[in-house]
Amino acid sequence: MHLEKLSLTNFKNYEDIRYTFGRQVNVIVGPNGSGKTNLLDAVYFLALSKSAFQSQDALSILHDADYFIIDGIFEEDTQPGHERPVQITISLQRGQRKVLMADKKPYERVSEHIGRFPVVLMAPNDTDLVREHSEDRRHFFDGVLSQLDPDYLRDYLMYQQVLKQRNSLLKLFAEPDRRTGNQVDNDLLDTYDKPLLEIGQRIHDRRQQFVLEFLPSFQKHYAYLSEEREAVDIVYESEVSNPDFASEFRHFRRRDTVLQRTTMGVHKDDYSFIIGGVPLKKFGSQGQQKTFVIALKLAQFDQLEAKKDIKPILLLDDIFDKLDDRRISKLIQRMDEGAFGQLFITDARPERTRELLHQVKADVRFFETGRS
Repeated sequence: MHLEKLSLTNFKNYEDIRYTFGRQVNVIVGPNGSGKTNLLDAVYFLALSKSAFQSQDALSILHDADYFIIDGIFEEDTQPGHERPVQITISLQRGQRKVLMADKKPYERVSEHIGRFPVVLMAPNDTDLVREHSEDRRHFFDGVLSQLDPDYLRDYLMYQQVLKQRNSLLKLFAEPDRRTGNQVDNDLLDTYDKPLLEIGQRIHDRRQQFVLEFLPSFQKHYAYLSEEREAVDIVYESEVSNPDFASEFRHFRRRDTVLQRTTMGVHKDDYSFIIGGVPLKKFGSQGQQKTFVIALKLAQFDQLEAKKDIKPILLLDDIFDKLDDRRISKLIQRMDEGAFGQLFITDARPERTRELLHQVKADVRFFETGRS
């Protein structure tokens, strides 16, 4: 599986551009601010129907334009040694809903598309997974699981929908009512609590199972990148693990009403990153944190390849500028061994990338941002 053609109209800084990519290594070069990362984001958008960097789709529309269109041709594996072209089109008009089509036919549900063309992104801000909030870590693991497991994605989307409805109800109960006072309708809350608890339990069980499946690959990659300098671990933390969680959830309903939000559930889960038996966030060096997140992404690649039986597209954004020589050499060694499929690499210094990749036994093509 690989992306052969890409066409952008009014997407971020691209008014109208077309590219034809190679099956192996594609290097996007150009000065900072010229749109290299935006090009990677377009590939990510095609694969996952959303931006890797913008929370709102409308923010990806070119300034002063009314719409954007991303159009790509994937060569999709149908059976070993056979591929067929699939046209994926994403368009958005300001003030309207996003349209996602495969071969010019809209998907019935966007979730049907997720995981069809698996992708892994390594970006300079990946260490936020270590330094920032639990939401960032949940977002990463939910993203991996959503590409791997359609049932998980359906449960996740349903949970978010029920959670949003429950929170809206809690806010409604807090609004003054001169006739009835601020009365809580417990029977109505029960209709939301039951599915929230059931779906949340399934999400918890799948996350717990996934960490066990993910750990061996992650630890293998960390050992390879760090030359086995220290042991690492990932610990899944969830209130739902408590056998009495359902009772506690209902017990704290009054607190939820006062705070106008659901204060317990899998939407509060976290993943602890451990190095040498201590928290990576507090005691890990910058180098250890970088190695940790690269190992996370390589393990994500392994999981997707094993589940889908195809190599995901790998996007490396400005990666050579953020890593030391030892980690760069380890990544290039993996490229030379044929561990990856189609790669997209951005770099503001093309001469450096040419030197780093000149011995790689792969078809390496260079593209300058702003030119096709």
